[in-house]
Amino acid sequence: MPPVQPMLAAIAKAIPPGQQYEPKWDGFRAIVFRDGDEVHIGSRNTKPIQRYFPELVAALRSTLPQRCVLDGEIVVQNHDGTLDFPALQQRIHPAESRIKKLAHETPAMFVAFDCLALGDDALLEEPLQQRRQILEGALDFTADPLVSLTPLTNDVQIAREWFTEFEARGIEGIVAKRHDLKYLPGQRVMTKVKHVRTADCVVAGYRPYKGDAHAIGSLLLGLYTASGDLASVGIVGAFSQRRRRELFEELQPLVTALVDHPWAASPGAGARKPQDAAVSRWSGSKNLEFVPLRPERVIEVKYDRMEGDRFRHTTQFVRWRPDRDPASCTFEQL
Repeated sequence: MPPVQPMLAAIAKAIPPGQQYEPKWDGFRAIVFRDGDEVHIGSRNTKPIQRYFPELVAALRSTLPQRCVLDGEIVVQNHDGTLDFPALQQRIHPAESRIKKLAHETPAMFVAFDCLALGDDALLEEPLQQRRQILEGALDFTADPLVSLTPLTNDVQIAREWFTEFEARGIEGIVAKRHDLKYLPGQRVMTKVKHVRTADCVVAGYRPYKGDAHAIGSLLLGLYTASGDLASVGIVGAFSQRRRRELFEELQPLVTALVDHPWAASPGAGARKPQDAAVSRWSGSKNLEFVPLRPERVIEVKYDRMEGDRFRHTTQFVRWRPDRDPASCTFEQL
């Protein structure tokens, strides 16, 4: 019975040998429960999300055994087979009419990679290798194109090839699992190796640290578009408290009025309005104070991937780049 927390993975720098390997899909983690006509889809945080994917509910009814629990990933694919995470995010919408419209225009797929229960049998104590055999033998993944089985290999060399070759399709990396692994809800007992990239960005502003007006909370990053506009692309903010205060002192000579800042100008294609740079991605229209800086300093940051014209997640500091001309920090490097 739901809810069940999904088993999780810890990040590693290299693909470990001697395990089972699968692509790391870029979507929503989902635990699917079916009991007759009843289908329940639990998210990573165990909240029910089946109302957002009516096309998947129908596909799961036609594909899965009468009673089962599966672990997998919900994804949206473009016509060329690449994954489209922004389109998937848009599927979470409160309006029923919008849900129906998007279900038709951008149907989601469920990619299964584990079986937690089948009929009356709970499988959490069974080793992964046995669960995979049950998953392959009990389910008809040809009944509906919206339900599929993730590829798998036991060859670490093939996994390394997948890591490189599948990136163009939007696959985030590789997940490695021990063959004897039991299903342990909520525990990080798998291994994931993700693509990591770096980019040289212009530091165009900062947000003060909460509770300390003389410390930096995060640096606002920009990249120049082909038309020469400076677009807001994300932030970097993981610094020690001592370094936050040092950065505050270092950046004061660059502080400028917003009227003299690139984000005060009328933005061209791909650029963001100046107020957008001060709006939280996670809290809607909540306004966040930021201090504009003359775009003269360049910083190298580590990121996993882009979402549209912004970094998907908060970036990580690598180094300052005094050798780079800010004007050379464009989207072409990504």
